[in-house]
Amino acid sequence: MRADARRNYERIVATARDVFFEHGIEAPLDDVVKRAGVGAGTLYRHFPNREVLIEAVYRTEIEEIAEQAYALARDQSAEDAIREWFRELIRFHIDRSGLAAALKAAIDEGSETFQYCKQKLRDAAWALLEPAQAVGAVRSDLEAVDLMRLSHGIGTAAKYADEASRDRMLSVLMEGLKP
Repeated sequence: MRADARRNYERIVATARDVFFEHGIEAPLDDVVKRAGVGAGTLYRHFPNREVLIEAVYRTEIEEIAEQAYALARDQSAEDAIREWFRELIRFHIDRSGLAAALKAAIDEGSETFQYCKQKLRDAAWALLEPAQAVGAVRSDLEAVDLMRLSHGIGTAAKYADEASRDRMLSVLMEGLKP
């Protein structure tokens, strides 16, 4: 993709994410076009229909969460990296739960995008889990899918809790991960 086409693509996806977050995934695509500062032809050249745009937004959300895991794995101790990723996932559940649920519901679970995103998150979770297991910071019987399920559960519960309660839940979770 040419540089200008790549910039337009990224601007459309970022704008669509904002529009979908504010108004839901059924928001008029004209709103995306206007806010992104592109023409309708540019939008439809990259995204021939709403579903393709929804998938691109969902992929972007998941890729950003996964990248956070890799950055934390590079920059922090194994245990701190897992804790901070859980904290990020909790924030994501609180801030984006409606958008994430709508995006996920709009994507077929057998689709390439869904499978890609599922694998992307599992790989990111393993990137945190394996080093933590290697240094004995977490149980050796944990799997990446366990981290994903735990983060979903805590994130869902945290939507209805204050910051102190969230920190307490995260502390309990981290203690439960220890060998």
